[in-house]
Amino acid sequence: MSGPPSPLIENYLREAGFWNVATIGRGCKLDSKLISTLIERWRHETHRFHLSCGECTITLEDMQLQLGLLVDGFALTESVQSADWGVVCYKLLGAISDNI
Repeated sequence: MSGPPSPLIENYLREAGFWNVATIGRGCKLDSKLISTLIERWRHETHRFHLSCGECTITLEDMQLQLGLLVDGFALTESVQSADWGVVCYKLLGAISDNI
């Protein structure tokens, strides 16, 4: 994200346990050469990075620890266009914030 998440959705991101992900990388400069190198070393067949020190992979537990994500429960996988965001949030997250 180029800037901070909209205040209109901040509470929803927090309630869903997704706030840490929404704020990743703020204030960090991306190194395009490093990213390109990692992409070149990724092997789709094995889902691992092949590095000079050996193979490594990123697990769901790694994501949970690094990003503070909840990994238990149902996945949120839906594209929505709606005028009633309270209904959408309740349907996807199981909660409605007072501030939409």
